Amino acid sequence: VDIGRWLHATRQTKSAIDSAVLAGARVMQVKGTNAAAVTEAKATAQKYYTQNTATRLPLTNPAATFTPIENNTVFQGVVNAKITTPFLGMGDIIGVTDINSLDVKANSEAILAVGGNAETNLEISIMLDTSGSMDGGKIDDMKLAAKDLIDIVVWDDQSTWTSKVALAPFSADVRIPEGWRPKARGNPAQTLTGSRNVCDRRGNNCQTETYTIAQLSDCVVERHGTEKFTDAEPGNGKYVTSKYNSNGSCSQPEENTAVALSNNKTSLKNKIDDLELGGGTAGHLGTAWAWYLLSPNFDHVVEANSGAVPYTQTNTKKIAILMTDGEYNTQYTAQGLSGTSPNGSSNEQAKALCDGMKAKNIEIYTVGFDLGGNSTAISTLQYCATDASHFYEADDGNALKDSFRDIALKLSTLYIRK
Repeated sequence: VDIGRWLHATRQTKSAIDSAVLAGARVMQVKGTNAAAVTEAKATAQKYYTQNTATRLPLTNPAATFTPIENNTVFQGVVNAKITTPFLGMGDIIGVTDINSLDVKANSEAILAVGGNAETNLEISIMLDTSGSMDGGKIDDMKLAAKDLIDIVVWDDQSTWTSKVALAPFSADVRIPEGWRPKARGNPAQTLTGSRNVCDRRGNNCQTETYTIAQLSDCVVERHGTEKFTDAEPGNGKYVTSKYNSNGSCSQPEENTAVALSNNKTSLKNKIDDLELGGGTAGHLGTAWAWYLLSPNFDHVVEANSGAVPYTQTNTKKIAILMTDGEYNTQYTAQGLSGTSPNGSSNEQAKALCDGMKAKNIEIYTVGFDLGGNSTAISTLQYCATDASHFYEADDGNALKDSFRDIALKLSTLYIRK
């Protein structure tokens, strides 16, 4: 009888603790890992545990403890209780040692699994702001946050399910690897030229003279024409525009080249560590390349191909994470010169590109870092986010890291660790 009572209480306790940790982990999955969310997760787990043990036989010390562990990617519940044994406790009557109670123990862990561990393929692009305003320690905070996200979303076992990340650094322009340029921008002229009349001092003997307006740089800017806000495959009339200026320079240093989808965590994190600052904030360019790096239409542009799958691929999610610290303030002419764009302002172009991504069922998270209440920047990021729960505003480095971590956990699937 005592063994039967113990077995029934143990099974009920194990079932209750399993349900409780799943409920608590779900709160963290949706609301993040900040102090308030963790407190709510613990309270929710306790509520489920209490409800599911209401009909259980009485125990000694029946309380359960709930704790996030393993860098907040696991939600653990533990019960160490005892159940009294009325019959085994009468052992002295028949001359054997009394057994007054039996242990009722249960330990359950809910895993917030991402990518390869969640039976879902993930393709994630991260737009990273490397403009000059990210100085003063902000770029270091961004690097820590982005690397933390990569550690969560890129899992070691890629044998069945894959999780890949691409990087789209931007400032006043975007630098793509040399091997991508011919397919992305075609064969642009080395210089932009103009013509003017040159006369002698008396205004006579005038002749037409050709002069250099600007020189070709290694960087690219916005696309113009009918496919300006799409991810259509580059080609005649659809190439990405090259940047031109007086000396052929880029705002983005050579270390800041875009990175195709990859599951090599070490390589991705090293690339993030190498990022440097420079230039203005052409956020629409970062937005565009965050899309292009997820696009099957651009996959052939990427040297050696990144494996971006069709949008209709089953069991696959495409995610864009757009991070910036300020208002988008730089756009380009149809010739690739900084100035007024026929496509509209950088903010307007970013919104149009986000509309295009959403139409392809790409899920968009946006993160504003130390925006200082800039209403234009906030409005653009809120517009681009899939919904209100996909927009984050981080005031400092810790909040930025929490934002990236929350995004990673929202991409997770819950299961009980066996």
